[in-house]
Amino acid sequence: METPKTQPRFRKDGKVNWYRCRIDKDLLAELKRTSDWHGYSQALGHLGMWFATGCLSYLAFRNVTAATAYWSVPLLLAALFAHGTVGAFMGGSPCHELSHKTPFKNKKANEFFFKVFAFFGWFDRVGYRPSHIRHHQLTVYHDYDGEVVLPLHMSFKGWKFWLGMLAWNPMTTWYTFKTFYRRATGRVEGEWVEFLFPENNELARRKFRNWHAFVLVGHAALAAVFIATGHWFLVMLFSIGSHCCHWLTFLTGVPQHIGLKPDVPDHRLCCRTFTCGWLPGFLYWNMQYHADHHMFPAVPFFNLPKLHAAIRHDMPPVPHGLRATWKEIRAIVKRQQEDPGYYYVPPLPGESEGTHAGDEVLEREAALTGA
Repeated sequence: METPKTQPRFRKDGKVNWYRCRIDKDLLAELKRTSDWHGYSQALGHLGMWFATGCLSYLAFRNVTAATAYWSVPLLLAALFAHGTVGAFMGGSPCHELSHKTPFKNKKANEFFFKVFAFFGWFDRVGYRPSHIRHHQLTVYHDYDGEVVLPLHMSFKGWKFWLGMLAWNPMTTWYTFKTFYRRATGRVEGEWVEFLFPENNELARRKFRNWHAFVLVGHAALAAVFIATGHWFLVMLFSIGSHCCHWLTFLTGVPQHIGLKPDVPDHRLCCRTFTCGWLPGFLYWNMQYHADHHMFPAVPFFNLPKLHAAIRHDMPPVPHGLRATWKEIRAIVKRQQEDPGYYYVPPLPGESEGTHAGDEVLEREAALTGA
């Protein structure tokens, strides 16, 4: 007798009519314009910063001797900390924005940099697109969005956490290698991944498998060249350099949805916008304007501050700076630990005058479909 299959957790029948802040039609059209100048300056600036900190780290490493250790070792550690801080943003932040195809007017340039950042950031660019489509259509709806599931739980306890935040946890690298190897050899595991890549979609599974194999083989080839030429330390910088010092990605990335309410058709209630300094905003590709981005995903990252200024009158109060943002989050998390059913509901303007857009509109505007 054949064992009946269990009902999949995630469903495909979701339809959401999302609230949207009202904005002048001509202004929105202007804000949606892409720009090669902004795309190249951001992508090359981010890559240049990472390679510059890598070169500084390598030069410091080459100068470490018994006689110079008093200055070369501290310089090396500082350079590695800077390199890891920048490198931790190599995957998610640029790849997220490039997956929307908004940074560049030239779509070939957009796809090229998407592959570059995804390669060095060990990022699943193939699986991310169908996942992020669902995330934008049905943001944090429990039965439909497996990319972000609320409530999020976090703990600052444990040496492994702090090792990954401030230095390098080798287990992170081992888990990354193991995941890429398993996927490169054809294993599709996990509820959400299996939902995105069902058994009957062999073409999608092959693309998924090939990308992971390409990243593994590519980094193995780089490592072989670095070791063969006597520059083995470059393996640490350019193949493992995105696995270190996640403190700033944690501080900027976790606020997106944590503590907020799932299953509501209003991005103001399930996404968080905050402000931060220039450097975190640059490395984060302006995703601190997260509610604004979800509401109008066709607006490129470089215009999100202008978008926020245009709709601020219909948005919740915004915490200014990482310290204020995390003061708010820690209070919410503490309340959730005491009351597991609690979700923070930010205060909204008294009279909302917005419009509505269906999930199919968000999918189209996010430009997530296609290669």
